[in-house]
Amino acid sequence: MKRLHRIFLAGTLLLGAAAAPARAELKVLACEAEWAALATAIGGDAVDASSATTGKQDPHRIEARPSLIAKVRNADLLVCTGLDLEAGWLPVLLQQSGNRAIQPGQPGHFLAGTLVKRLDLPSSLDRSQGDLHGGGNPHIQLDPHNIATVAKALAARLAELDGAHAADYNTRLAAFLERWNAAIVRWEASAAPLRGATVVTHHRDMVYLTQWLGMRELGTLEPKPGLEPTSGHLAELVTQLAQEHARMVLRTPYQAERASSWLADRVSIPAVMIPNTVGGSEEATDLFSLFDDIIARLTRALA
Repeated sequence: MKRLHRIFLAGTLLLGAAAAPARAELKVLACEAEWAALATAIGGDAVDASSATTGKQDPHRIEARPSLIAKVRNADLLVCTGLDLEAGWLPVLLQQSGNRAIQPGQPGHFLAGTLVKRLDLPSSLDRSQGDLHGGGNPHIQLDPHNIATVAKALAARLAELDGAHAADYNTRLAAFLERWNAAIVRWEASAAPLRGATVVTHHRDMVYLTQWLGMRELGTLEPKPGLEPTSGHLAELVTQLAQEHARMVLRTPYQAERASSWLADRVSIPAVMIPNTVGGSEEATDLFSLFDDIIARLTRALA
């Protein structure tokens, strides 16, 4: 009987262990797809990372859907760019979520844009000049050196929130940075012909990319930041480009193709869609393939 009791007790303990829930992953909600991809690269199986936006959505303009509010409510860590990129929708989500852990100033609130050297810092804020960002240009993800900087800070924050996996985060960070820095060398070598190339962009959202690669922006299709291209402004660009030749006109997946195609036809240059984050093209499935695809598209257009 004692032996049967021991067998029964052991079986009960095993069943209880099997039924006990596994340790919950750290729930990371990113505002943009690049930060979800970075959290996954550093966190591995210890995190459950998702993005509030896709690679083909304008991160300035997102609807605060009930399903998104639920994700914010359940998040342990919110990773966003900041610099007013999400100003039109994130405050509403934070307020309606009731999640105190991810409010500004809390460890669960992480802003990538504050960690890097910012470009396009305005000397003054004047709404007549369009949709200006007081903290600087928020599209920091298109310089891979910025990704490396953010990766270090993000790993530290993950370790702070989840000390049990701190060593794992540091190990994965080191492996990511080793591979990432080698990729930067490769990308810069492949992009060497782009140095000095002149471009027109749809919006002022590729300044980090063009500065990194040594390209020069001659103008934008938007007459002012955030304003749709007008026929008068496009005509002025045609006149300008008759004197100062551009090599290509660039846009992102969520920007309408019509204006860039019109200008490209008028001045006989390629119109190029540049994925500005993970998921922005079929090829850009993670951070590495994102920059592979960007460099490939630019060098093909130049050729």
